[in-house]
Amino acid sequence: MAVTSTISYCTDQDLKDIFPGLSGHDSKVRVYNWQTTGTSDLYLARNVGLVTQLFSDGEDLGSAEANSGVVNANGEWYYDSDLDTVYYFDSATAPNNRIMESGEDWATLKTRQRRNASRYLESKMDQRMAREIWKDREGDYPYIIVRTTALISVVFLIRAEDPNNEISDAFWEEAQDNINQLNSGTIQLPSAVTMDSSKGYLRDVTYTADSIRPVDTRGHYYGTYDLLKIKITTGGVLGTATYSVWEKDSTQLKNNKIVTDKIIDGDYQQLASGLQIRFAGGTDSSTAANNDEWEMAVHGAGEAVDTKSFQTIAMTRGGSHSAITYSGRSKRY
Repeated sequence: MAVTSTISYCTDQDLKDIFPGLSGHDSKVRVYNWQTTGTSDLYLARNVGLVTQLFSDGEDLGSAEANSGVVNANGEWYYDSDLDTVYYFDSATAPNNRIMESGEDWATLKTRQRRNASRYLESKMDQRMAREIWKDREGDYPYIIVRTTALISVVFLIRAEDPNNEISDAFWEEAQDNINQLNSGTIQLPSAVTMDSSKGYLRDVTYTADSIRPVDTRGHYYGTYDLLKIKITTGGVLGTATYSVWEKDSTQLKNNKIVTDKIIDGDYQQLASGLQIRFAGGTDSSTAANNDEWEMAVHGAGEAVDTKSFQTIAMTRGGSHSAITYSGRSKRY
């Protein structure tokens, strides 16, 4: 899947969800030893290191001026890279009496590291997995991708300020474990076509808590792809409640009714194109709620499978090594 450098799989809120104390690692550095210059209210500090942004008592002072000669109004500043010197103008309070810091705008820094983390994640996923990072129909990336990117972003931000920080180690370990499981197929992305995709993936559209609902399917779907609509059309207990099913037509998804007001009996019943569905409730007295609705994404049983089903293991006999490719449970010989 081709991506651009502007794509980020997580948000600032996702970073805060991972580590609420992240703002304490904003990479700002105190600037000390301000000296007066020959110009009134113009100060300088030497040997400060690269200054891309200057802050006074936490306030972002905005963009640097073009040169030190035009730093002549309160809050204006300039960094001379040749002299490694920063200039600052303040007619109200000397900078040694303020908290002066160099650094980078926190929002800008987080944005850059989120993008860096996204590119890092893509580079660590095999080609098949990277192709599967798609937003769902609601415009969201899979949560495992969001969380893993956020974990990596948090680590990048923490280690940029404190390379030996032990807190980041746990975040890094979880992120690497997620990547390994994604690549091995242990964790599946919702967009992936797997061996089970022909059995369908169910999503609640409208569901009344503790009501009768779809709990299982049997068989395989023998079309290509569809998004089935399943709806309770009459509420009540098993033997009274009914459901209907819609499939795609030539122009729209969920637009062609193929099951009409079928009584729910608790056994496997008609769904679509080789698939059957079973409804159940939490207790024998559970009832179905009228207008409860679900959608089920299905891929055809004959469609190509994205996830890995074959692995290679090393075998030894009499001191010689050979490899066997197999599908299913691993064995040691």
